[in-house]
Amino acid sequence: MRCKERRLGAMRWCSVGLLLLVSACGKSSSTSSPSPVGNGDGTPASQGRVFVIKPTASATTDMVAAMVQALPGDVIEFDCGYFELASALQLTNTEDVKVRGCGRDRTVLSFKTSTTPEGILAVNVRGLTVQDLTVLDTGGNGIELRSVDHGTIQRVRAIWSSGGGRASATPINAGNYAQRLQVPCTDPATQNPDVATNALGDIRSPDYTVSRLSGRYGIYPVASENILIDDAESIGASDAGIYVGQTNTAIIRNSRAAYNVFGFEIENVRGGEYAHNLAECNTGGFLIYDLDNLRQYGDRSRMYGNVARMNNTYNFTSGGIVGNVPSGSGMITLSYDQIDIFDNEFSHNNTAGIIHTSYEIFPAGAGRPAENRIDWYTEGLHIWNNRFVDNGNHLPLPTPQDLIAQDVAKFLPAIVGLKTQAACLLPQNLATCLAVGPISFRGAHILWDGLLDTYHANCAYPRDANGEPVPADARGKPLYTNEVPDPGCQYNAYKFDTQASGAPRIKPDWFSCIDNDNQFSGDSLAFSNFHGTKGLELIVSSQLDPAALLQFPASLDRSPHDCQAQYGRTLTPLPPVVIPPFVRSGDYDPAPAAALVERLCSATVAAGQINAEAARVNCPTLDQYHLFDDEQDPTSLPRGNGVPYSLNTKLFSDYSVKYRVAYLPPGTKAVYQDSTTNGVNATLVFPVGTIIAKTFSFADERSGTETPVETRLLIKRVNSRNVARWDGLPYIWGTDTATGRRVARLSMGGGSASVAWDHTDVDSGLHHTGSSASYGIPHANQCLSCHSSEDAEAGAAPIGPKVRFLNRPYAPESRRATGQSRHPVAGQNQIAWWCGAGLIAGCPAELGVDMRQIAAKLERIPTFNKPGDAGFAANSPQDIEARARAWLEVNCQHCHNVRGFAASTGFYLDSKRPVDISYGICKRPTATGQEGSGGRTYDIHPGNVADSIMAFRIGPDAKVPAARMPPIARSVVDEEGSALIQQWIGTVVTADESRYPGSTSCTQ
Repeated sequence: MRCKERRLGAMRWCSVGLLLLVSACGKSSSTSSPSPVGNGDGTPASQGRVFVIKPTASATTDMVAAMVQALPGDVIEFDCGYFELASALQLTNTEDVKVRGCGRDRTVLSFKTSTTPEGILAVNVRGLTVQDLTVLDTGGNGIELRSVDHGTIQRVRAIWSSGGGRASATPINAGNYAQRLQVPCTDPATQNPDVATNALGDIRSPDYTVSRLSGRYGIYPVASENILIDDAESIGASDAGIYVGQTNTAIIRNSRAAYNVFGFEIENVRGGEYAHNLAECNTGGFLIYDLDNLRQYGDRSRMYGNVARMNNTYNFTSGGIVGNVPSGSGMITLSYDQIDIFDNEFSHNNTAGIIHTSYEIFPAGAGRPAENRIDWYTEGLHIWNNRFVDNGNHLPLPTPQDLIAQDVAKFLPAIVGLKTQAACLLPQNLATCLAVGPISFRGAHILWDGLLDTYHANCAYPRDANGEPVPADARGKPLYTNEVPDPGCQYNAYKFDTQASGAPRIKPDWFSCIDNDNQFSGDSLAFSNFHGTKGLELIVSSQLDPAALLQFPASLDRSPHDCQAQYGRTLTPLPPVVIPPFVRSGDYDPAPAAALVERLCSATVAAGQINAEAARVNCPTLDQYHLFDDEQDPTSLPRGNGVPYSLNTKLFSDYSVKYRVAYLPPGTKAVYQDSTTNGVNATLVFPVGTIIAKTFSFADERSGTETPVETRLLIKRVNSRNVARWDGLPYIWGTDTATGRRVARLSMGGGSASVAWDHTDVDSGLHHTGSSASYGIPHANQCLSCHSSEDAEAGAAPIGPKVRFLNRPYAPESRRATGQSRHPVAGQNQIAWWCGAGLIAGCPAELGVDMRQIAAKLERIPTFNKPGDAGFAANSPQDIEARARAWLEVNCQHCHNVRGFAASTGFYLDSKRPVDISYGICKRPTATGQEGSGGRTYDIHPGNVADSIMAFRIGPDAKVPAARMPPIARSVVDEEGSALIQQWIGTVVTADESRYPGSTSCTQ
């Protein structure tokens, strides 16, 4: 890697930055700060640096070294060429950073051997630009943005090698990428070659072979705002090619998607825009919809100047709404209000140009939402001045397997064909149908399922968890989030004139308009309202509805949607989506000068004290903070007023033994918080200057030794604007070859280690032995994936020091005698001891500490592998559930909470919430993909471990990074944890609505 300046005359500044950068790459010789000097010679910090990554063997190391120190104005530049990268480029908690190549045909970043699922991942970044490169063969998503404000993706490509991405027999590589990156769309495969009855059918494309083994999303901004995707391309994604979800203000323009399941997807977006894009040879071209149980619901999207052509590739994924998409769909919308579709072309799509449908069409438990916050219907849809050519003339037929499985979604096109054919046999439609051609099995340019809700007069306006009315938009529609309790009914009074007789629907506002200036080619039916599955009740739900038989034939009459003629007005066009200019926050300081780092880290420290002043900077070696009596042993007695602590249930990290110590600045106190008053993510609030050290060691009981591998520090600092943030620093232990002493060196780039363990768990008494050649030590940005949360302090805030996790007597995780095992807190209730030592302010007056040293009056989770520890009879259903929830909270909830990294999944695992759909009960995955679901249907399927995604992802069958959970610092399975979760799902969780709301909605 080389560093180049944007201006001449600043080479000294750049040279210092390069020196410090190299020292932060995790090498054993690292001796200096990972952050380059920002303005040591007066160069403005805002000017930024350019880190150039060359396509050499050190490319991954150089990339990681650059990304962990990215500051405002910096550029990470990949030179021309083909790169084999072993990990993702991850940016976290920074702003105004650019990642660029020298053109998407000339810079190719291959991730086929990467140990991380994403190619480029940005989390909590403001002002990010990614441009002029190709991301190839990721295990998961190509380019992923989470909680990004002002993200711009320009002139990029995400692509998977034809025939399976990483598993392709003919992969894109350094020798052929110039030819293989260009993928035309001439003849998509319309039938799945894995289905035996298709053997002689249309199962091959001369251009590209799709595969469920490809990664999920090409470009994936989620839970973000102010997103621009411009001149991008996605090829081969097994979910959506170019996606924006749960985002406010997003524009996708001038882009191409081909051979994905869905080409383009807008999901739960408020203020979206598709402009001048090309969707071709996908299963479906464009999707605008809302998904249930997510953090927000969307409305207002514009779609104009786009082309959706030949989107006839067979559906090569399973699960979720995208798995239900019929091939041959130009555009689909459901459950999303206010959409303008104008000036587009829809051509040669086998099922329809536009499909306007709803969740009502899906049977209960088979795609229909079980919660009542989501509105099932798309209303305020306005279609005008579009061109439609040859749509709906080759409906895909269900396979025998689809019929055997009674998969209604898979034979919906056949239902459409039958109903439209029946309509053509009616005298009033005969001339219309014959003008198109012989009466046959077909769809139409525009399909509508004809389903609308009726006024729910007995459904009161919804209220939030505090009993207050849920906020509403200007039209009176409730603005739900998934933190609002399920209201129990679908409030919809805002759609109806409730003062008029019969409470008629307000039209056209809560209807749809198809204007007369659309151009429909005569080779297809213009419109078909197929009335959902009405008339087929006996087949779909085993119930006969004689009245519905009259709606078996479709209606070809689109005059109700001629809003100007019917209602005296059409819908008012939506205003353009506008992204405001980006402005730096000023929250990110330049790195401290090298001289300051040297002075603070080399300071003389009094005996028994820590180097508290050095907490301001990143010291090159751990011993420079003087945290332990024996600087070579991080299990020795803490210096200063350091206090060791342990947790009831710990995060599993490959059977490592952990030693945690908290150091508060002298004379300061932490502030007591618990979940009752401050929410489920609340930890103790620590003062500025606090250092929390966590050491990961591996025990060998045969020799009576433990080997520390890494020590991670969390340090609470303030910036120049007096804004507090936590910084995470990884230190890797090794032996200094010159002195023979053990030393832990700052390794912002992380690393890996070969480890082995022979260890008896102090709680369960079970003996574990094993080894891993690839124990992962996270780099600094990966720390933030878990430790960064919207409702926590900025940066890598602590997770473990929660009252309910600390409510126990202190004891180390090892029976080995150490300095920390002899600390005065040993054997004492930790909260009581901290309160008594004056280390916590605001302690409750009564803790109720019992003989077991448990504070009975404080919240607590049990030790997961200690039957009976929850206060119930050992191995009773209540005990198993409490312990299973403790394991899930500690191992998963730091991401799976409403403010965490996985907030967008709608799948939350704190121990305080009901075990309902939000906890995974009968919840289908949001964005998991085939490799992440393992072919299973629900996060938790009551009584059915084999169909539960949760059990798969934490178990031995989840072998690839995109499937394995937790994703960081584990390479083997927590056998005790996995067994407990399987026991809970298989023997305790049942289809019982009183105990597990939503549990009867799973289909078998």
